[in-house]
Amino acid sequence: QVQLVESGGGLVQAGGSLRLSCAASGRTFSNYVMGWFRQAQGKEREFVAGISRSGVNTYYADSVKGRLSISRDNAKNTVYLQMNSLKPEDTALYYCAADGRKRSTVSTTPRTYDYWGQGTQVTVSS
Repeated sequence: QVQLVESGGGLVQAGGSLRLSCAASGRTFSNYVMGWFRQAQGKEREFVAGISRSGVNTYYADSVKGRLSISRDNAKNTVYLQMNSLKPEDTALYYCAADGRKRSTVSTTPRTYDYWGQGTQVTVSS
């Protein structure tokens, strides 16, 4: 079992930046593929970014490529989401998630992930 706690959300103007963090506790963090998802009001949860267990491979939704960057520090049991050039359409509740099956690939499907944080709100004003 792993526990995930997100932080770093807030209110920012369009064009601004935020850095989300997700701290993990429990089992060996490097065993988990990590993902960031978001859910806007009235919409389904969607994949934002994912990172392999080693951190070498990263994947992004087309809507965020070039603006958001995922990284991880396995020594600190933490995954990050650097968010630049934010747009009002980025407004959502952001979740980090852990896939505990030691996969070699990163899934974009929420049901693949076993553990979820409580979410952190990001609001981008125009």
